[in-house]
Amino acid sequence: MGMVISPYLTLAAILFCIGLYGALSKKSAIVVLLSIELMLNAANLNLVAFAKLGVNPSLTGQIFSLFTITVAAAEAAVGIAILILLFRNKGTADVVQMDTMKQ
Repeated sequence: MGMVISPYLTLAAILFCIGLYGALSKKSAIVVLLSIELMLNAANLNLVAFAKLGVNPSLTGQIFSLFTITVAAAEAAVGIAILILLFRNKGTADVVQMDTMKQ
Protein backbone atom coordinates (compact mmCIF):
# COMPACT_ATOMS: atom_id res chain seq x y z
CA MET A 1 0.00 0.00 0.00
CA GLY A 2 1.58 3.23 -1.14
CA MET A 3 1.20 6.05 1.34
CA VAL A 4 1.12 9.65 0.20
CA ILE A 5 3.58 12.12 1.68
CA SER A 6 1.64 15.30 0.86
CA PRO A 7 -0.57 15.39 4.04
CA TYR A 8 2.56 15.29 6.21
CA LEU A 9 4.21 18.06 4.22
CA THR A 10 1.05 20.16 4.31
CA LEU A 11 0.78 19.77 8.09
CA ALA A 12 4.46 20.66 8.49
CA ALA A 13 4.04 23.75 6.30
CA ILE A 14 1.02 24.88 8.33
CA LEU A 15 2.90 24.35 11.62
CA PHE A 16 5.92 26.20 10.28
CA CYS A 17 3.80 29.15 9.12
CA ILE A 18 2.06 29.37 12.51
CA GLY A 19 5.44 29.29 14.24
CA LEU A 20 6.89 31.91 11.92
CA TYR A 21 3.92 34.21 12.50
CA GLY A 22 4.25 33.79 16.26
CA ALA A 23 7.99 34.39 16.25
CA LEU A 24 7.78 37.55 14.14
CA SER A 25 4.64 39.21 15.47
CA LYS A 26 4.34 38.49 19.19
CA LYS A 27 5.96 40.57 21.89
CA SER A 28 6.10 37.99 24.68
CA ALA A 29 9.43 36.17 24.86
CA ILE A 30 7.74 32.95 25.97
CA VAL A 31 5.48 32.96 22.90
CA VAL A 32 8.52 33.59 20.69
CA LEU A 33 10.34 30.60 22.22
CA LEU A 34 7.28 28.40 21.78
CA SER A 35 6.96 29.53 18.17
CA ILE A 36 10.56 28.60 17.48
CA GLU A 37 9.92 25.17 18.98
CA LEU A 38 6.88 24.82 16.73
CA MET A 39 9.01 25.58 13.67
CA LEU A 40 11.59 23.00 14.75
CA ASN A 41 8.85 20.42 15.19
CA ALA A 42 7.63 21.15 11.67
CA ALA A 43 11.13 20.48 10.38
CA ASN A 44 11.24 17.25 12.39
CA LEU A 45 7.95 16.18 10.85
CA ASN A 46 9.45 16.73 7.39
CA LEU A 47 12.55 14.74 8.30
CA VAL A 48 10.56 11.78 9.58
CA ALA A 49 8.11 11.86 6.68
CA PHE A 50 10.88 11.82 4.09
CA ALA A 51 12.74 9.12 6.03
CA LYS A 52 9.66 6.89 6.03
CA LEU A 53 7.98 7.73 2.72
CA GLY A 54 10.76 9.21 0.60
CA VAL A 55 12.42 7.80 -2.50
CA ASN A 56 14.97 5.81 -0.49
CA PRO A 57 13.44 5.05 2.93
CA SER A 58 16.08 4.88 5.67
CA LEU A 59 16.65 5.84 9.28
CA THR A 60 18.77 8.89 8.44
CA GLY A 61 15.92 11.39 8.75
CA GLN A 62 14.80 9.91 12.04
CA ILE A 63 18.35 10.12 13.43
CA PHE A 64 18.62 13.76 12.32
CA SER A 65 15.25 14.35 13.95
CA LEU A 66 16.57 13.02 17.26
CA PHE A 67 19.56 15.36 17.03
CA THR A 68 17.22 18.26 16.30
CA ILE A 69 15.09 17.39 19.32
CA THR A 70 18.16 17.42 21.60
CA VAL A 71 19.31 20.76 20.19
CA ALA A 72 15.78 22.16 20.65
CA ALA A 73 15.73 21.00 24.28
CA ALA A 74 19.07 22.68 24.95
CA GLU A 75 17.90 25.82 23.17
CA ALA A 76 14.73 25.91 25.25
CA ALA A 77 16.67 25.47 28.50
CA VAL A 78 19.13 28.24 27.66
CA GLY A 79 16.34 30.50 26.38
CA ILE A 80 14.25 30.07 29.52
CA ALA A 81 17.32 30.69 31.71
CA ILE A 82 18.06 33.93 29.85
CA LEU A 83 14.40 34.92 30.01
CA ILE A 84 14.26 34.35 33.78
CA LEU A 85 17.42 36.43 34.24
CA LEU A 86 16.06 39.28 32.13
CA PHE A 87 12.71 39.10 33.90
CA ARG A 88 14.45 39.46 37.25
CA ASN A 89 16.38 42.48 36.02
CA LYS A 90 13.69 44.25 33.97
CA GLY A 91 10.48 42.96 35.52
CA THR A 92 8.85 42.19 32.18
CA ALA A 93 8.82 39.46 29.53
CA ASP A 94 8.26 41.91 26.67
CA VAL A 95 10.76 41.44 23.85
CA VAL A 96 10.73 45.12 22.89
CA GLN A 97 12.01 46.21 26.31
CA MET A 98 14.86 43.69 26.38
CA ASP A 99 17.55 45.86 24.85
CA THR A 100 20.20 45.81 27.58
CA MET A 101 22.93 44.74 25.13
CA LYS A 102 22.54 47.99 23.15
CA GLN A 103 24.18 50.17 25.81
